[in-house]
Amino acid sequence: MPSSKSSSKDVIDLLAGIEPGSFVDRIRAERPETKLNAQKSYLALFEPREEGDVTRGERLALATFIAGLHQADEASGLYDAGLNELVGGSSLSGAVRAEVDNGVTNGPYGSYPEGPLSAENKEGLVFAVSDIGRAVLGEKLSAGLEHAHLLVFRPRDASPNALQTLLDAGWSTTGIVTLSQIVAFLSFQIRVIKGLKALGAAGAGQAASSAAAE
Repeated sequence: MPSSKSSSKDVIDLLAGIEPGSFVDRIRAERPETKLNAQKSYLALFEPREEGDVTRGERLALATFIAGLHQADEASGLYDAGLNELVGGSSLSGAVRAEVDNGVTNGPYGSYPEGPLSAENKEGLVFAVSDIGRAVLGEKLSAGLEHAHLLVFRPRDASPNALQTLLDAGWSTTGIVTLSQIVAFLSFQIRVIKGLKALGAAGAGQAASSAAAE
């Protein structure tokens, strides 16, 4: 799906259900550079000309997992469809979705370094891929999902040891940067989609009120 529909249509418009000429479409058109840059970021991460140290399948699996953690069904469905299209419906997609179920929680939480902020320390789930999932996903992707979970829910626990765990699992330093960019982009994309949907609902409500008043 990301390889077909999203290449020809702005992915945020697609996920937010924005139709050409609609109230929200006109709002987005007022900031064309912002819209263009968001789409370019998507294409660079998920439809790169060269995969580099992170394969397209790994990118889509990570995105499916991250969107699932955010409980963003449309985005998770988009990336999962792309993963299925890419790998031909293998067990990979099912394994990623099972780990989403294991990893969904509430955050942020974690521990700050010793000091004044330590009073805000909060315990929470330290996610680990299941043995069944690890057998399907492999060590590299399993470590990637675990690190993505850390960045989503307990970023205050990010540390050199966490990065070393990725390196030990087969991630390169360039790949780790890509992983972090995917986590950051998904967080941005999902927030924007929620905001645009809220604007669309507000605009529809105003239009209905105006029509009723007439």
